[in-house]
Amino acid sequence: MVTSDTLRGWALELPEAVEQETWGAATFRVRTKIFVILRAEDGVASVKASKPDQAELIAGDAATYRIAPHTGRFGWVQATLASADPTELHSVVLEAWRLTAPKRLQLTLPDDLETLLPSRS
Repeated sequence: MVTSDTLRGWALELPEAVEQETWGAATFRVRTKIFVILRAEDGVASVKASKPDQAELIAGDAATYRIAPHTGRFGWVQATLASADPTELHSVVLEAWRLTAPKRLQLTLPDDLETLLPSRS
């Protein structure tokens, strides 16, 4: 289980990540680009992902992950926090930041967080 406070902490520990209220939800951004949308009252978060990662996450745990409303066609997934595996969701949030952050900023990611990222093929 992942709490909204835990997810918020993961997002805000990333370089230049900020929280901004938008559409009645907490959005987490890097240089104005959103990588996570948290709807704490609903117990869900929409997280940026690639289309292949979206398919893999849903196939691996359909009870937790689904295609995100509105942004799913771009690869985003919606995660149910109560049923999410903390290690996996943390990795998904880190990858969302990496997909969003400029290349130079990605180089500033601390080593302890870099090790949590999925390996790139």
